[in-house]
Amino acid sequence: MHYRSITAKILIDIKAVNFKPDDPYTLTSGRKSPVYVDCRKIISFTNERNTILQFAEDYISENKLDFDIIAGGETAGIPYAAFLSERLKKPMIYVRKKPKGFGKKSQIEGQFKENQKCILIEDLATDGASKISFIKAMRDNNLSITDTFVIFYYDTFNSSKTELEKLGIKIHCLCNWNDILEIVKKEKMLLNSEILKIEKFLFDNDEKDYE
Repeated sequence: MHYRSITAKILIDIKAVNFKPDDPYTLTSGRKSPVYVDCRKIISFTNERNTILQFAEDYISENKLDFDIIAGGETAGIPYAAFLSERLKKPMIYVRKKPKGFGKKSQIEGQFKENQKCILIEDLATDGASKISFIKAMRDNNLSITDTFVIFYYDTFNSSKTELEKLGIKIHCLCNWNDILEIVKKEKMLLNSEILKIEKFLFDNDEKDYE
């Protein structure tokens, strides 16, 4: 089974991906969603976590992603950055959403040098907008970044319109909604009517403001 399918199946099995087409979740925006993704759960499942981390390591190697230092985004990206830092024997930093309001008022924690090339590690990405503050903070500190790696990417947007694309950042992922829905359909986990509701929300909705 391809790594995308295996990753998708793991996320479904550990309930990191959840479906409620007839009783939607309420997002922080107040909008209703028939799906909810919580990749933070992966850290609690050691076997599944290690499988996903091996896939991540293989992906980075096979795609020849070049970087000097691994950056984790506050907060969900930090554990995955730490895991990969250990596996790849690369130094790590982490980036806050905004500078802390005391001490040195740092937005980036850890040791780094100007012009080092970074990769931003996160658990998931919707349209990538939440990554912008991390990218800008790194570039403001004279770090080079062109890639971000996530376990799950919604990938329901026109990439040419995303803010990350405008910043010259490429999103790499292990699976997306197409991979998840392929498993759902293959294993008949939901009724066809329920799948249609989910697909309509994900792919036919112009007002995407997911969490």
